[in-house]
Amino acid sequence: MASSSLDTEAGAGPQHKAGGDSSGYTTAATAHAVDTDSWQQVGLLLVTGFNCAYVLSFSNLMMVPLGWGWGAACLLLLAAAAWYANWLLAGLHVVDGQRFIRYRDLMGFVFGRKMYYLTWFLQFTTLLLGSMGFILLGGRALKAISAEFTQTPPRLQWFIAATGFVYFAFAYFVPTISAMRNWLATSAALTITFDVALLAVLVRDGRSNSRRDYAVHGTEAEKVFNALGAVAAILVCNTSGLLPEIQSTLRKPAVGNMRRALALQYTVGAAGYYGISVAGYWAYGAAASEYLPNQLSGPRWASVLINATAFLQSIVSQHLFTVPIHEGMDTGLQRLEEGMFSRYNMTRRLFARGLLFGVNVFVTALFPFMGDFVNLFGSFALFPLTFMFPSMIILKIKGECDGRWGRLWHWGVIVVSSAVGLATSAAAVRLILHNASVYRFFADT
Repeated sequence: MASSSLDTEAGAGPQHKAGGDSSGYTTAATAHAVDTDSWQQVGLLLVTGFNCAYVLSFSNLMMVPLGWGWGAACLLLLAAAAWYANWLLAGLHVVDGQRFIRYRDLMGFVFGRKMYYLTWFLQFTTLLLGSMGFILLGGRALKAISAEFTQTPPRLQWFIAATGFVYFAFAYFVPTISAMRNWLATSAALTITFDVALLAVLVRDGRSNSRRDYAVHGTEAEKVFNALGAVAAILVCNTSGLLPEIQSTLRKPAVGNMRRALALQYTVGAAGYYGISVAGYWAYGAAASEYLPNQLSGPRWASVLINATAFLQSIVSQHLFTVPIHEGMDTGLQRLEEGMFSRYNMTRRLFARGLLFGVNVFVTALFPFMGDFVNLFGSFALFPLTFMFPSMIILKIKGECDGRWGRLWHWGVIVVSSAVGLATSAAAVRLILHNASVYRFFADT
């Protein structure tokens, strides 16, 4: 087995014994808190993190290309598969007595340096593009509010810049996952408000819409590619590719607590984001918009409330998906022996967060169809991170001990997820090429 990549990453700072455990393993140096959170807190974080307006507007992406039958089947199958894969990954928190608080460290320890960097690339690229998707969502929500009060709202780019600044401020003053605990109740309240208001208008619109069209349109080739894109979108709303980073914040026993949090996400959480998506498809059929609040019939106060709660809730949700990037930058740039709010560390964090969000805002404003890129890397990165890598680790560390059927099962997972990942990636590239020919730089969409 390859030597641990923890040696290279943690070299700049001290390693420490993981408290409260007799196994004697060490935790890699990190600027962020570990071993502090309850499973209820992390479970609520997962529920509210995935129940954001970005995911709750996936009716157009998930249901329209598949229709009722295939859509419902894929929703249930992919949720069950993602639950199982993350349950499996949670059990790999400690390997050979060594604890891993980062996915890339785990892959580097088991497979060597090249897999460390491949995992780093897949994770960070997906998280960066996810951050841009959130910024675009926030900008569109703010523009929708502005459009309710003026005939000529400012260009989308101004709202994207405002969203990026708010996200930056939150990430600066709430720097870690554990620090989000004080905001989870607010996030949950905003999520419930958004869900209830959106459902109320969806039900009213659906009852008054007697000409709903549930047919899957397009040529046979378009139907196939769109269906593959829908599979990628369903996976994006079920997993993040950063489970070890989230698990590191849990109190011990970390494996059992992470699995309890996952159970909360895939029951209560899935009921929320699946329920809204299905309701949106029921109300509008094949005409469902890529952002449901834009399609609601009114009244004005309902549109303002829904878009305002979508924007405010996204501030908390997006932070969950960018914290691993912040952690890597903070660990490399800050003084680990000082607190997160020392003058030196706050100055370093100011420049690091400013650079990250500055680049994200510029790219989002330049390409206002970032959702397509998120789907691409969701398919290209999340299939290996969610399905392939955990099975590869099991095969590597258990080998012959796993039995013939166990080996066949994990090889089957690797082969099937690889094939589906390649197919969905091809579909996403096709959609990007189409939109690139339609959109122009800095388009006001």
